Amino acid sequence: MTDLNDFDDLFKIIQERIKNPSDDSYVSSLAEGGKDRISQKVGEETTELAIEVAKDKQDKKSLIHEATDLFFHLWVLMAFLNISPQDILDELKERHRIKSEK
Repeated sequence: MTDLNDFDDLFKIIQERIKNPSDDSYVSSLAEGGKDRISQKVGEETTELAIEVAKDKQDKKSLIHEATDLFFHLWVLMAFLNISPQDILDELKERHRIKSEK
């Protein structure tokens, strides 16, 4: 079992499983399907989260489960496309800077 302590660990594990595929890795199987397969999963997970949010009675545990699925698959797509969490953070900082200057 791989030690997972923070988001950096998660992203490194995803990158490693894309770079060095193995038969027992879900990430490797997604990467084998390419960006189309990974983006399909991102779309599915987005829909599942939206459905959970739209329910009259929301269950926090289910929301966390669906949000985690979306987050994970989005990170697989990012790693596959060589987009790092730092790239996303830099973009958010830039947007905040621009907004703050207005």
